[in-house]
Amino acid sequence: MIDFITQIDFSILDFIQQNLRSDFMDSFMVFLSMIGEGGIVWFLIAVPMLFFKKSRTCGVVMILSMCITLLLGEFVLKNIIGRVRPCNLVHDIEMLVKCPRSFSFPSGHTSSSFAAATTIFQWNKKYGVFALILAALVSFSRLYNYVHYPTDVLCGMLFGIFVSLLTYYLIKRYKIENKIENLKFSRKG
Repeated sequence: MIDFITQIDFSILDFIQQNLRSDFMDSFMVFLSMIGEGGIVWFLIAVPMLFFKKSRTCGVVMILSMCITLLLGEFVLKNIIGRVRPCNLVHDIEMLVKCPRSFSFPSGHTSSSFAAATTIFQWNKKYGVFALILAALVSFSRLYNYVHYPTDVLCGMLFGIFVSLLTYYLIKRYKIENKIENLKFSRKG
């Protein structure tokens, strides 16, 4: 069964390489992977939210969700599963980004992106749609750049969504939201 899934994964990756590569897409996909590295784009969105009472809970949940996906995904799941990246197995692909040294499953870019985007969507549907589109683009860049399998990205997406929903639920369930909204994040000491 695993061999069959891996065969489908490589078929999709090969289709992308053979049919979607272009100079514009190469540059765009490298850029998307770069802004998704370490969730940087999402932290740049979340941190300013902390300074406004109306968006503070969203910013806190985004940061918490991304930290949880990082800890569980990068340090636990990847090391337990130990899936080798496609760029470590296929050497005749022109790599646009350096092949990461960590294991492949699940995609950290994808899980952090969908954790953050799902949180934004729960807070504001209009902004959330744009965030989900950006999360999908960052995730696709990982396939385009040949550093993840489609199943890494799919499971990373589900993992990020789950962590965001659970984090948001727990904050609501234990009535922590009011405490978060009343926190003071200001430049004054």
